[in-house]
Amino acid sequence: MNVAIIGNNLTSLTLSKALVSKKIKVTLFYNSKNNLKKTNRCIGVTSKNLNFFNEKILKINTRLYHPIKEIGILFESDPNKESLNFNKKNKNLFNIIKISNLIFILNNILNKNKLFFKKKIKNKSFYNLILKEKKYDLIFNCEKNNSIINNFFNSSHEKDYNSDAYTFNFTHQKLLNNKAIQIFTKYGPLAFLPLSNNETSVVFSIYRKNKNYSEKELINLINLYNKKYVIKKITKIEKGKLKFLSKRKYFINKVLLFGDILHQIHPLAGQGFNMTLRDLEILLRILQKRIDLGLQLDPSVFEEFENKVKHFNFIYSNSINFIQSFFQFDSKYKNNISNKIINLTSKNNFVKNFITKVADQGININ
Repeated sequence: MNVAIIGNNLTSLTLSKALVSKKIKVTLFYNSKNNLKKTNRCIGVTSKNLNFFNEKILKINTRLYHPIKEIGILFESDPNKESLNFNKKNKNLFNIIKISNLIFILNNILNKNKLFFKKKIKNKSFYNLILKEKKYDLIFNCEKNNSIINNFFNSSHEKDYNSDAYTFNFTHQKLLNNKAIQIFTKYGPLAFLPLSNNETSVVFSIYRKNKNYSEKELINLINLYNKKYVIKKITKIEKGKLKFLSKRKYFINKVLLFGDILHQIHPLAGQGFNMTLRDLEILLRILQKRIDLGLQLDPSVFEEFENKVKHFNFIYSNSINFIQSFFQFDSKYKNNISNKIINLTSKNNFVKNFITKVADQGININ
């Protein structure tokens, strides 16, 4: 069995490792312009998805991720008072991992695997050569904005959030640091995500209509809401535009889109890579069933995958889209609506447990 994967990112490397573990030969095609870059960004991986990653992809050293045991929700109307708290007794809600660390480990392991190969995409016409190559049973596209996307998968549900995400990490005075904080400010959602007892990551999604912020202005703004950390040093600030995207088609012939090019969502819930891991878990089940039956891999694998995940992904991603739109609208009215809803939610353990379970497992709960 022989597959091609297009793209050089966390998703493509994770998928590659999962497939070679099933004795499937993988050729990863990369574009030098889109080569892996160093980043300070982090991802939150839920407990269920971390277990899946450790069992089916590779076991991550516990030193490389930091457990989050609580999440506190605050609002602009009273940024000193916690309106809602999520926690599970003696259990982690999710885990924060530096993307660069995970990419480094995956690259090292894959480069030693005899079933894994890398080839450079030399020019735009090279994509057509990949599509025409008969030796590949299946092709996974994990790369954005290439000719395959533009020619065959240009139909999407899209929404511009009119926001930019500013991300960076900072070191601070040592303290017990297992609680993530999400503040819905008048500028946009601000998240403090602990990386260790002396390092924390910041994701600030600022509505673009406000203005473009200099580094100094951004730090001053974050310090306005920071009531916990004595900051010593910050990393380079990274900036990216935010938009919602959900592809109408998942596959055509033997080509499947995979990762956040299928479903790109707002980072406020930290669910982007978690959705990809849930997709991968289902994909691997389908592949394993074919392998156990001694069947050749063909596009029917992609058809079954789309039938199983597309509707759940659409509902889940639109739910997050709705939450973002609601809090953006509510911020104009000083959180009057959300405060009432949050007060009711905070008193209802059933609702809180349900939200926690959906965040961990997705909406397809077995």
